[in-house]
Amino acid sequence: MAEKASLPVCSSCNRPIMPGEKAVKFYCFNCGQVLIWRCERCRKFSRDYKCINCAFIGP
Repeated sequence: MAEKASLPVCSSCNRPIMPGEKAVKFYCFNCGQVLIWRCERCRKFSRDYKCINCAFIGP
């Protein structure tokens, strides 16, 4: 039985990031502990994201 692959989720809009989408991932600039995912639309419109570990907010 095959397992479902889980897609990463945008840290700003909580939308699944589809394969091939121009998304980025990086660790929180403040604490370096949480992997932040940003979808193409949230990057384009500079929507804020919030780190779930240290509450850092970035554009």
